[in-house]
Amino acid sequence: MGSLPMESKDLLTKTNENAPRELNGQAHNGEELKSTCREPPDGGFRAYMIILASFLTNGLVFGIINSYSVIYNVLQKKLIDEKVSNAESRAALVGALTMGTTFLLSPVSGVLTSFMGLRCTAVLGGSIAVVGLILSSFIVDDVDGLCFTYGILYGVGASLAYTPSLAILGHYFKKYLGLVNGIVTIGSSIFTVAMPPLMEYMIKYYGLPGLFRALALLTAGVPLCGLLFKPISVIVTEKPIREQGCKGVLKTIVDVRIWRNRSYKLWALSMPIALFGYFVPYVHIKKFININFSNVQENLPLQCIAITSGVGRLFFGYLADKKGVNRIMLQQISFYIIGTLTIILPFCRSFPLLVCISLGMGIFDGAFIALIGPIAIQFCGSAFAAQSIGCMLGLAAFPLSLGPPIAALIYKETGAYILPFTLAGISPIVGATLMFATRFQRSRRESAL
Repeated sequence: MGSLPMESKDLLTKTNENAPRELNGQAHNGEELKSTCREPPDGGFRAYMIILASFLTNGLVFGIINSYSVIYNVLQKKLIDEKVSNAESRAALVGALTMGTTFLLSPVSGVLTSFMGLRCTAVLGGSIAVVGLILSSFIVDDVDGLCFTYGILYGVGASLAYTPSLAILGHYFKKYLGLVNGIVTIGSSIFTVAMPPLMEYMIKYYGLPGLFRALALLTAGVPLCGLLFKPISVIVTEKPIREQGCKGVLKTIVDVRIWRNRSYKLWALSMPIALFGYFVPYVHIKKFININFSNVQENLPLQCIAITSGVGRLFFGYLADKKGVNRIMLQQISFYIIGTLTIILPFCRSFPLLVCISLGMGIFDGAFIALIGPIAIQFCGSAFAAQSIGCMLGLAAFPLSLGPPIAALIYKETGAYILPFTLAGISPIVGATLMFATRFQRSRRESAL
């Protein structure tokens, strides 16, 4: 495969003696900085603890989000029993808001790291997520209330915790960054396997209130993990955001320097299209199984996706570190296969075949996720990891949020999942095709920033 340039130096090269720098996740003036900036250590006890903390953060946050189909079935049944119109789309909206908010606020999370540091941002996010789950346990009969407490409040906390958990890796790893991203993101796969049966057990014996309280207790581990996110010093080429005033903050969010990197811009703009249908199978696959199959393990396909997603994250994370490997091409291949399998899914009438499709979807789902961090750092450098990852995820927020409710509305109108899953599969194929534009960029440095 043709290789893209490795980590971009464009955003890091213009420095001088008085250039402000970042220490412990916060910017400082040059005279205030006593320690010297150094290369990521690629190992050591502290670095391995960072891997563990990021692994648990990813697992706890996305294990809960990816298992929303368990809650969806309960809420949908409740709304149908209450004869509420659009029960399917309203129930789907709660989970879609969680995923959408998590991604939408990722740029804000990136900016907050400049104010508060990676560690404080992650701790704050974990604490907000715990509060959102506790509040959800008291309003389980109010779906509109859950849209706020579980959909938005938990999503805010998840976003503030998730982005630092990826950005911190660039401070400690360079040579093995792809593999480390794979190890960290496998956390969500492992937790997604374990969560559905645990959540069903809690609902069966303790109801939704008991479930949300149990999830809050588990999520309390996120802010504890965030305490470990202490960055190694990284050069930053502009003065601290908190010294720039409101105009500077707005410019940081809307017109950040990373957008001058054309390759990053093209990649980031293609991702929302590719991710429009991403969350649809996670929300609707359990209902699809209930409709089309009987006497089967309805959680098995979702667990298969999670298991092989973990395998894919490790394998493709390892592969991404190899010289000559084109990370963008790997991600394109992943989206093409995910899209194709999603289109095939609603036509499947054999449960073993459905399981095989789920296994395939999981492998390439893992590939796409494991490559997000390395690609962003490749284009923009580790000093801008939080913002480059956050901005891309923020752009993807609305498509991610709209996908499951739109799929529910289409299902209600057509009475089948053929069209919803087909549209969900087309979006990653289109997004992957648009990524070819990054290959036409000349191999040169972007304009000095």
